[in-house]
Amino acid sequence: MNKEKINKLLNRVPIHVVIVATLIIWIVPTVGLLVTSLRPPEAVRATGWWTVLASQDASGPYTQSCAECHGADGAALPQADLTDPELVAKYPRSLQLLAMLRKDINGQPHMGERPIPSAQEAADIAAYLMKGNQTEARFTMNNYIDALVGYRGDNTYRADCAAGTQPPDLKCNLSDILNPRGMGRAFVNSLLVTIPATIIPILFAALAGYAFAWLDFKGRFLLFAILVGLQVVPLQMTLVPISRFYAQAGLNGTFLGVWLFHTGFGMPYAIYLMRNFLGTLPRDLFESAYLDGASHWTAFRQLVIPLAMPAIASLGIFQFLWVWNDLLVALVFLGGTTPVMTYQISNMVTSLGSGWQVLTAAAFLSMLLPMIVFFSLQRYFVRGMLAGAVKG
Repeated sequence: MNKEKINKLLNRVPIHVVIVATLIIWIVPTVGLLVTSLRPPEAVRATGWWTVLASQDASGPYTQSCAECHGADGAALPQADLTDPELVAKYPRSLQLLAMLRKDINGQPHMGERPIPSAQEAADIAAYLMKGNQTEARFTMNNYIDALVGYRGDNTYRADCAAGTQPPDLKCNLSDILNPRGMGRAFVNSLLVTIPATIIPILFAALAGYAFAWLDFKGRFLLFAILVGLQVVPLQMTLVPISRFYAQAGLNGTFLGVWLFHTGFGMPYAIYLMRNFLGTLPRDLFESAYLDGASHWTAFRQLVIPLAMPAIASLGIFQFLWVWNDLLVALVFLGGTTPVMTYQISNMVTSLGSGWQVLTAAAFLSMLLPMIVFFSLQRYFVRGMLAGAVKG
């Protein structure tokens, strides 16, 4: 097959297929994360999120494989009482349960002449036993509540508070939302970091972009070239010197230090984008404004800002997402004393790997606001991305 035939074949592939495939690749993990964050811990440990719409009745596999020996309630054999939480806790997943079912008991196969359950049947049996033979809600908000208040425990925050067992460092009232270990406080800290660190560089970049585009001063092309070149400087190179400077200036552990750092590293690209966009605006428009007696400040405020909204919105999306999802800068300059959401998410899972159903809730909380920001400003996104692409 020659090159011409290959090109004709590729041209027949509809662009919509590529778009749909991209959407599926993005949407499926997002839906999985959302569904998992709404499922009870026992269900998360036993089955995948895609089984959420399947029948919840797991008594069938249990009745078929276990009820004859252990009884319908699981308490027929005192030496293997399936109503004992300590015994059931040893087999939380299908792998552990299947390993036990394959062992011999008193020299005889555990299952006797009955076939060993499949992996899915074993998972259903394990989930049935973990629930204590009780019907459980398909969805729950407990994971989000536990993530917001920073609950660490074997039960749930609401269950412990209802039982009168006050979790450590929590008071079982609304003040727990701002608990330093929870996502509620981290959400507030992330807002305090991200909003100023987005507005400040956009403001200065708009002013600098106007100056580079419409003011004639000596060395502006050289200075603009230096700013463009600064985009390739990795921020990791500056962590040590800036951290030492912040230590001397008393800025370590402060929001101001993080704002200045993000502003400094966001300015080169922001100025580049704003200058290219403003350079495409009609020159006659500004000349008419100057002839009517408008100053540079008036032209900037009444002409540039309204006309540059696509570039400002596009830049706002980039800067907001970069700062919101940043972990390195927040970890170095704020640490655990003022945790942001990216830092707090890593604390949702214990060192033994338990509690990751809370991790899914925390992760979805962290991505909720960026999604709102993006979709609310997305109509400006393409126009801002193409800023300066067409020569004026």
